Amino acid sequence: MAGSERVICSSADLTDSGDGVRFELEVEGRPEPAFAVRYRGRVYAYLNRCAHMPMELDWKPGKFFDVWGLHLICSTHGATYAPHTGRCLRGPCFEEGLITVPVEERDGRVIIKGDPGVRR
Repeated sequence: MAGSERVICSSADLTDSGDGVRFELEVEGRPEPAFAVRYRGRVYAYLNRCAHMPMELDWKPGKFFDVWGLHLICSTHGATYAPHTGRCLRGPCFEEGLITVPVEERDGRVIIKGDPGVRR
């Protein structure tokens, strides 16, 4: 995917601390689940993989936030992540983090730019 851009959804599809949008991207030749969410007006994207174990975070498709809309939660072991950094705040992966996916909003669309980044 290096150097490529791909539209994953409309900007309107992501509401602040609301449901996320799931999508897939290729990482080292393998399809990997990923997601995008909006938090405090900005869009963030991560691989959909807990830092503790390679399990998807959402408890239902697109449900990543806690009931208060403040943190991303792993549905398997309850790890809590900061939505704006991907850093684990509580749980078995404390101080590790999610793997970022470069994302931007342009012309009312959410666009993935390039390859996943580093674990936060």
